[in-house]
Amino acid sequence: MESDALFTLGEPAGAPPSAPAGSGGVDGFTAVGADSPLPVRMRPAGIDELVGQDHLLAPGAPLRQLVEGAAPMSVILWGPPGSGKTTIAHLVARATDRRFVAMSALTAGVKDVRAVIDTARRQRRAGGPPTVLFIDEVHRFSKTQQDSLLAAVEDRTVTLLAATTENPYFSVISPLLSRCVLLTLQSLDDDAVRGLLRRAVTDARGLGGALTLEVEAEDHLVRLAGGDVRKALTALEAAAATATALGAGRIDLATAEQAVDVAAVRYDRDGDAHYDVTSAFIKSMRGSDVDAALHWLARMLVAGEDARFIARRLVIFASEDVGMADPTALTVATAAAHAVEYVGLPEAQLNLAQAVIHLATAPKSNSATAAIGAAIADVRAGRGGPVPRALRDAHYSGARGLGHGAGYRYPHDDHRGVVTQQYVPDDLVGTDYYRPSGHGAERALATRLPLLRRIVRGLPAPAVRAEAGAPAVPVGPAGVEQGNGANEGGSDAVGEGQQ
Repeated sequence: MESDALFTLGEPAGAPPSAPAGSGGVDGFTAVGADSPLPVRMRPAGIDELVGQDHLLAPGAPLRQLVEGAAPMSVILWGPPGSGKTTIAHLVARATDRRFVAMSALTAGVKDVRAVIDTARRQRRAGGPPTVLFIDEVHRFSKTQQDSLLAAVEDRTVTLLAATTENPYFSVISPLLSRCVLLTLQSLDDDAVRGLLRRAVTDARGLGGALTLEVEAEDHLVRLAGGDVRKALTALEAAAATATALGAGRIDLATAEQAVDVAAVRYDRDGDAHYDVTSAFIKSMRGSDVDAALHWLARMLVAGEDARFIARRLVIFASEDVGMADPTALTVATAAAHAVEYVGLPEAQLNLAQAVIHLATAPKSNSATAAIGAAIADVRAGRGGPVPRALRDAHYSGARGLGHGAGYRYPHDDHRGVVTQQYVPDDLVGTDYYRPSGHGAERALATRLPLLRRIVRGLPAPAVRAEAGAPAVPVGPAGVEQGNGANEGGSDAVGEGQQ
């Protein structure tokens, strides 16, 4: 039987002998046998047995058209492991009016792809059936390998069916993505996984009713699966083998726990889950939900995420989202990063946890983020003239003759430690970038900063509003009351922090 130098082609279980390549009836996958893994034996025989993707299975929906052969559209299936991507490929392969070729991006190269396309083109010109090319793990194809598909997909020399667990917007080139319909598969919910477990226990393709599955054991398998039906069925098969070896007629919780020790965490350090979990981790800390933040930290640690990556995110977060509301946050995050390098895992998980707790429960301010963002935006927009002469370097020979440093006032010569001086280019005079929040330690800065700006910019003292029988209160812009300086008479004492 022709294999196109890819997979050995075989027939579905119970199918009649295969016809020559191009005559249909070949599914491109190894035939299912009695010794095949339980997830393979329990694959749906038809689209109506497909569970958990109801949003794609409505009459006329692209997935149903694909499986039933009603439309020659190229499709990319994107979904987590165990959501049914390979199962859908098997269903498409059973369509009798199409030639089906399967390959894996793990082992195939450009030469293999071109061989399939050349064969498909010859058969198409000879009036043969259309070719469906299934590529599993398509995100592992390089840009060059994906480029080799473009022309054949464009003119429908082949109908592409590609499967990926990675976000195709990151892992599939745009020209190929634009030529395909993207179908997003969801993880199966607990009810769907439970239903498939029960079907496997009673179905002749599965355990055939030889064993019973107790409710507690079923709950355990569903919980460990985490929406991955392949994982659930693999665990069931292991538990059934254990029960049979013990001579038991049922699978109880103890047997299920013995057969399946620990649930694998769905987390690909180079994939979409990596970005999603990291995003949830950061947003939980930003939202001050310390318990959620610790959960996502644990997910990353258990999955084997690089602790240095986690530490770097904490250092960034300390300035981006906590900032001046708690200046010690950066010190804590930096110390945790150092501990990761100095101590290493697993002990450094304690340092990371301490930093996460500190950051999640700290008062929040993004004023530093907003300030540098606004300043960079002005620079990129062309704002900012020459450095004022008073601020220019006057230490080299001839600088004084150019007027450099003329008029510079030394702040330490003033008893307040602050003097009136223009520090910005002419076109940025009066621009405020830093706008402190009223959170945590930044509350004191919000009081001090207007005084600093008034002295530096040489602005007049704010108007004083006095009420009968009440002491005079300085009033700032927009009628905002300002705190007095430390000295009597409202002098500008800005060297001390007001709490």
